[in-house]
Amino acid sequence: MTEKDFIPKTYSNTIESGSFTWSSPSNIALVKYWGKREYQIPENPSISFTLDNCKTTTTLSFLKKDANEAFSFDVFLDDEKKDDFKPKIETFFKRVELYLPFLKDYHFKIETSNTFPHSSGIASSASGMSALALCLMSVEKELINSDVTLKTTEEILNQEYFIKKASFLARLGSGSACRSLEGDLVVWGKHDAIKGSSDLYGVKYPFEAHQNFKNYQDTILLVDKGEKQVSSTVGHNLMFGHPFAQERFKQANKNLSDMVSILKDGNLDTFIALVESEALTLHAMMMTSMPYFILMKPNTLEIINKIWAFRNETGSKICFTLDAGANVHVLYPEYETSQVLEFIQNELVAYCQNGQYICDVIGLGANKL
Repeated sequence: MTEKDFIPKTYSNTIESGSFTWSSPSNIALVKYWGKREYQIPENPSISFTLDNCKTTTTLSFLKKDANEAFSFDVFLDDEKKDDFKPKIETFFKRVELYLPFLKDYHFKIETSNTFPHSSGIASSASGMSALALCLMSVEKELINSDVTLKTTEEILNQEYFIKKASFLARLGSGSACRSLEGDLVVWGKHDAIKGSSDLYGVKYPFEAHQNFKNYQDTILLVDKGEKQVSSTVGHNLMFGHPFAQERFKQANKNLSDMVSILKDGNLDTFIALVESEALTLHAMMMTSMPYFILMKPNTLEIINKIWAFRNETGSKICFTLDAGANVHVLYPEYETSQVLEFIQNELVAYCQNGQYICDVIGLGANKL
């Protein structure tokens, strides 16, 4: 599909007001993307676990207004009005207006809440933008009726198209948001080994994963719940002219090919090596950009070293990954849950801010509420 496939031909139904609520999860990339081109196109493909407990719930209420050239909306986080969120939503609306031409016809009230701290490195933009995209798609679905050409009606009512366009829209708000719609494993970015993969939207991983990865666990250690010193958008932009960028893009493509084999045969040792290498490479790109920056904290490194020592001593299949922040995602197979949680509580909680961590597991995607 191309961008043109997401431009609606017409709306023939009229809605004065309404409300939709969606809950959408965050995700954690196993093979990372870092660097993007214009229109949120990734420089390399990525694959992620969809989380279950770390999610955003968004209610979009809308009321018909007089047509004008301005977007009209208010944003609330946990019932508190957040005008500082409006510039990002405004940018998002401008990017998607071609694909959602009803946006200036309504005043929107966007009410959102997270099950995790905002801007803590758990990709609140991914869950937030995907939830908002799904709400907007629900509005569009209501604006279409049987008077529209059969093809368009079938497309918009078809669940596959609905999710694909929602992923496409979410990407224009936050790149990784396109990986939060459905499926326990999601690929974003064109890759020869993944049929149907696209730079425009995320797709469900098309192959069956080994039993070892069923109900895979992710405990997120909240090392630093504050705002990141450098936003992901700024970090991505620093890949332009980065001396190692092209080799990194090649590496990510190869690592995704290797991950396909790992997910098939269930080799947890090679999974650990690839996932941890990807995490450290992501942060290495940050530390070698110009200007350079470090998002890890001293406690991040303490946790990593503790995990390595525990794995060496016990033979556990525990490993870590990092997003663009200081928090540590501790990954491990379901059968090690008791052992790893005991280790976390005894040795790692001390390095978490206020002793906080979140236990999560691979989920299946968003839900309409």
